Amino acid sequence: MSRLPDWSGRRLVSLLGLLVVFGATAATASDRFPGVGRAATPAELAAWDIDVRPDFKGLPRGSGSVAQGQDVWEAKCASCHGIFGESNQVFNPVIGGTSADDVKSGRVARLTEQGYPGRTTLMKVPTLSTLWDYIYRAIPWNQPKSLTPDEVYAVTAIMLHLGNVVPQDFVLSNRSMHEAQERLPNRNGMTTQHGLWPGSEFGGTYRADVRARACMQNCPDAGRVTSTLPDYARNQHGNLAGQNRLVGAQRGADTSRAEPSAFATAVTVAAATPLTTEAAKVEAAAGNSKLALALSAKYACSACHGVAQKIVGPGFSEIARKHPGKVDYLAGKIRAGSAGVWGVVPMPAQSLPEADARIIAAWLAAGAAK
Repeated sequence: MSRLPDWSGRRLVSLLGLLVVFGATAATASDRFPGVGRAATPAELAAWDIDVRPDFKGLPRGSGSVAQGQDVWEAKCASCHGIFGESNQVFNPVIGGTSADDVKSGRVARLTEQGYPGRTTLMKVPTLSTLWDYIYRAIPWNQPKSLTPDEVYAVTAIMLHLGNVVPQDFVLSNRSMHEAQERLPNRNGMTTQHGLWPGSEFGGTYRADVRARACMQNCPDAGRVTSTLPDYARNQHGNLAGQNRLVGAQRGADTSRAEPSAFATAVTVAAATPLTTEAAKVEAAAGNSKLALALSAKYACSACHGVAQKIVGPGFSEIARKHPGKVDYLAGKIRAGSAGVWGVVPMPAQSLPEADARIIAAWLAAGAAK
């Protein structure tokens, strides 16, 4: 019997093992829930399974230099986190508070100083995988998962350089992450003695502190949902959907109206309106608050601007009072972004169609009526 080369044999066994597991999983799901859904494809699983572990398993191939990271940082990160990571009035600083001695020791000394004013990201994070993983899946906050792996490597590299962790000519990649991890200022600041990581895989020696067993015997009657919102209280505190940021899983119910949602209603109204030219659409939109508000929610404008109240930026009504009739000006600001007009917190550029920007601008220029 001929013997396969070592690596070829391992790959063949691994591939056969994956196929058997995937087939068994698909068959089990199909048998348990016939006619309901389907098994996820390998491509769908790969798109979902993007986490990176502390030992860098799951890290995609790629690289990015400090110089490349500076370009990405200034274009997509600095508007919220500052040119040097000092951040603004909304976000906490991400760089600062570390020293060359911390890089040598792996423990940030200022974390124990009660008089030090704040805690930056680079002071606290013990694993470089945590920083890389969070940037990859959640940054920038208005376009999460829009950065490529190479851009994430570059952004992480410039952050490390701003914190004096790596030199200016450093190139961060899936191969050099271990080298950068060994220079992380607070790499020795993590403990595994809490039992959340049992076993020895990440240095833990204690068993998990939670070892519950499912009872599933002598169960009482099924519970009833009692947290429904009665009709008379539906809009007592304003529209709940408009009070939640459009980032994250929590959206909030649209308590200002019954179904369908405001966006679906606005689209239906817009589709039924016989508009023939772009100018006619914008003119009609000036009085169509439903469409303008729906578009502002769709493009996350309402995450920073309330209709009448300030959130991160000024309220829509305040903008309308300052710039009446300035459709072109407002449309340009919406698409290109703005800084220094309403305070120190800049508004990043928005990648929305010109037509939608002008609809929102026309509504603002006409007074931002509810």
